[in-house]
Amino acid sequence: MKWKWSLLVIVLLAVTSCKKEAKKELALGDWRATLGVSEGQELPFNFTLSKDEAGNYLMKMYNAEEEVIVDEFTFSGDSINIRMPIFEGHISGTYTENEIKGDFIEEGKERTVPFTATFGKRDRFEIKQDAKVNISGIWEAYFNVNTDNEYPAKGIFMQNGNKVKGTFRTKTGDYRYLDGVLSGDSLKLSAFDGSHVFLFLAQVTDSTLDGKFYSGRHSVQEFLGARNEAFELPDSDSLTYLRDGYEKLDFSFPDETGKMVNLSDPIFKDKPVLVQIMGTWCTNCLDETRFYVDFLEKNPELDVQFVGLAFEYAKTEEKAFEGIKRLKEREDVPYPILLAQYGTSNKQMANEKLPMLNHILSYPTTIYIDKDGQVSKIHTGFNGPATGEKFEQFKQQFDETLQSLTGEKVVAK
Repeated sequence: MKWKWSLLVIVLLAVTSCKKEAKKELALGDWRATLGVSEGQELPFNFTLSKDEAGNYLMKMYNAEEEVIVDEFTFSGDSINIRMPIFEGHISGTYTENEIKGDFIEEGKERTVPFTATFGKRDRFEIKQDAKVNISGIWEAYFNVNTDNEYPAKGIFMQNGNKVKGTFRTKTGDYRYLDGVLSGDSLKLSAFDGSHVFLFLAQVTDSTLDGKFYSGRHSVQEFLGARNEAFELPDSDSLTYLRDGYEKLDFSFPDETGKMVNLSDPIFKDKPVLVQIMGTWCTNCLDETRFYVDFLEKNPELDVQFVGLAFEYAKTEEKAFEGIKRLKEREDVPYPILLAQYGTSNKQMANEKLPMLNHILSYPTTIYIDKDGQVSKIHTGFNGPATGEKFEQFKQQFDETLQSLTGEKVVAK
């Protein structure tokens, strides 16, 4: 009898162990998440969870018209890791069926913010009262006001009842698809795209904005704004240029095989070249890359060569090239992306790699080179889809520039 009891105990333990090892399932449907930023503030965003035909989780995050698809989930016991698309950031923590708690982590940038998500359909921001004003239109704004780092921005907003969407454009790009509300005289806008953690809070009147911009837990900027439909930022084609004494752009950086690539190589010979200064961590750069990929798909016979120069946060060369490979594979980038710098995206250090430029003001920056190797134009920043009319203007100007450089008709994006 003793051996029978022993056998029964073993069976019970095995059954219990199997039950413990059974993976918990996350609830499918609508979720609301928050990221902890500076000064005790919380940045909310919404997402849905579903499963594909193979049973893998799909997370769809929303920022106004933007949808970000996340499809890399790993589980171990009650631990969960969710890797963001393209970018190195990931959510790491624990989970139950209806809750995820942990952190959003970007190792290369050495940044961590608390993350919590709860199952159930809830608004991004709570609306406590009807909006007192309508802020639709153009706003002249200044960030880091009354400091040496003050800079201008153009606010572009559309309001429908309490709901607000739009963005801020700066000289170096835009602050993505901002999504939020105007409750009474309190404006709340947020965006989380898998990289940037942006929260804007402001008190408003029919003609002024007075607020704070939270970028994760590493930056808080005060900003002021005034309604100004005629406001424009400096021309993006005039901010970056060749220094006196330099006639051409030159560089030599490695590709993923370790081969050094420069503008004298055969792939660049006797054709226009677009040099994209970028980083795989940069969402404006991702928008621009997607635009270039789509353009090249529509114009496969166009005699032009693109090349990316990546300035990476990743601490090692290996990690930097992993990020480049991930971007190229996920976005089907057909042109080479070289590693110009890793360990930091510091613009002063980046400028040392390209000393012929007056400065590197923005990621991205694109340098247009004609068939003779002369710099034709340098465009600083990128006005992405969130900027609406400005994005449409850029597309038209881009097509005209490429037609001028190649002497060929291009298919418009």
